[in-house]
Amino acid sequence: MDLSDLHFFKTVAEEGGIARAARRLHRVPSNVTTRVKQLEAAVGAELFVRERQRLHLSPNGEMLLDYAKRLLALADEARGALAGGEPRGVLRLGALESTAASRLPALFVDYHRRYPEVRVELVTGTNDTMLAALAQRRIDAAFIADVPAGREFAHLPLFDETLVLVSALDHRPVRRAADVAGDTVIAFPHGCAYRRVVERWLGGDGLAGVRVLELGSYHAIVACAAAGAGVAVVPESVLATVGSAHVARHPLPRVLARRTTPLVWRAAQPGPALLRLRELAQQQRARHRTAASDSRA
Repeated sequence: MDLSDLHFFKTVAEEGGIARAARRLHRVPSNVTTRVKQLEAAVGAELFVRERQRLHLSPNGEMLLDYAKRLLALADEARGALAGGEPRGVLRLGALESTAASRLPALFVDYHRRYPEVRVELVTGTNDTMLAALAQRRIDAAFIADVPAGREFAHLPLFDETLVLVSALDHRPVRRAADVAGDTVIAFPHGCAYRRVVERWLGGDGLAGVRVLELGSYHAIVACAAAGAGVAVVPESVLATVGSAHVARHPLPRVLARRTTPLVWRAAQPGPALLRLRELAQQQRARHRTAASDSRA
């Protein structure tokens, strides 16, 4: 298998066709077709199927694409490490939606300005989904809510979060779990660390006897809470990004409310691009803590 053939294959898969891939690669379509056929011959499997004038990955193609992305990223990382100087290549990251919306923009702006040769690819999902992707090497690091157990992963605590319960403005005051009896809980699907906080707060069987409205967006969760559809637990940092003027905020017990978002990666030696991100994130955390200390003073 030739790395350049893998690059051609990956581009065709991303563009969904030979012509679009050829334009992106600055090659003629016949050349792209030849390279894909060479790769199919090398692996002994059909990688694409044509449907409605568009190429789709076959099951074998889906499997190979994951390997192709990892091999090409490792090749870029190796070239950067051997050449020295600034990092380059692809840095694949995962994050909670809340972290991506409220914490990462400033970090990414700084990182892109300093290291323009690194292409950051970000996916979002629940805590458990991102941890699984990290374990399967589909991403290089993840900003999640829970520190994983075991020696397989290393982590760096970064963002301090305060969780609050939100509801419609006319909801009765909430001082304990019994005050939301009969309410629907609005939450992300299973695998969300903050959903587990709600379960701990409710006690007993958690959400077993409670109606749950599962949504995949904080904008939707806060909007539904504001409309009176139920109550939800969200980080305060997110409320500033989703137009939260029409929700009431109710404090949670400190032991549940205070959380720290870590950056987690596989414990094996991280690449240069991840090391630089880690350094910038540490600097950002130090600046925020200094600003908070000055504000209290």
